[in-house]
Amino acid sequence: MPSRNPGVITQDWEPVVIHKSRPKGQDLRDPKVVNQALRSGAPIQTIKKFDAGSNKKAAPVVSVKKLEEGTEPAALDRVSTDVRQAIQKARLAKKLSQADLAKRINERPQVVQEYENGKAVPNQAVLSKMERVLEVKLRGKVGKQK
Repeated sequence: MPSRNPGVITQDWEPVVIHKSRPKGQDLRDPKVVNQALRSGAPIQTIKKFDAGSNKKAAPVVSVKKLEEGTEPAALDRVSTDVRQAIQKARLAKKLSQADLAKRINERPQVVQEYENGKAVPNQAVLSKMERVLEVKLRGKVGKQK
């Protein structure tokens, strides 16, 4: 066995103090915790939040000069009449309702309605789904049967 130093034995340890963890913010808002603190007489702080309970969001302030200098296009392109008519004809030829077509392409019926009314902004993914289900080409040369 190894021999130990027969000198004075000292500890090189520092004391470790364990503190109770502080309550979390979510626990402080819990009604049970608040009621318990009220019953025990502990001090409770209440804060009135600014615009609490209102549903309104402040609109960002944009100067008129920036609006006038803006380079955004005034209006987005809408579905052309050729595409609208091609969608309607192909859908009716397959004897599908707008809701049935919407289910088959995994979109809302409102999307199909907007495309047929010409109010939708063309989305290539939606047009591709419609082409696959209706078996009609809607992009490029319009209205051609596959």
